Amino acid sequence: MKTKILIASIIFCLISCKKSDKVERENQPDIYNVEGNDKEMTEAIKKANQSLADFNTALTNPKIEVKSLKVKFKNQQNTEHIWLSNVEFKEGKYTGVLDNEPEYITDYKIGDTINVDNKNISDWMYIENGKLFGGYTIKVLRNRMSESERKQFDAESGMQID
Repeated sequence: MKTKILIASIIFCLISCKKSDKVERENQPDIYNVEGNDKEMTEAIKKANQSLADFNTALTNPKIEVKSLKVKFKNQQNTEHIWLSNVEFKEGKYTGVLDNEPEYITDYKIGDTINVDNKNISDWMYIENGKLFGGYTIKVLRNRMSESERKQFDAESGMQID
């Protein structure tokens, strides 16, 4: 429960191909809209996928409490990237629990266990001793925030972000 509350309070969802920049939701993380052809975000996703071995190592470390995987979900109109908690890696496949209520994808709801198609992984993260590891898409969005937004995010998340 502690992990779920922490992740829900600090992590973003991403949506591709929407017009507005940010959707604020009550009792859920804000959604930051990103164009599907965003080069920085595409590079962040690529880097996350290239470094999944680091995440897999963290999954086996019981001292690390917060471990999360971001996965792309798609329907005919929308693409939504949502974090999973309670992630497991077995026989080359990930499963996890949907950590946020989807805004546009109606096939799933918060708390559902998801079998991940590895081609849909868009990011991973873990927090060790307060420091964020991975979180490549988080870093892109954080860098785009105004100074005051960044300070607020850092204070609320409690994470050290390089």
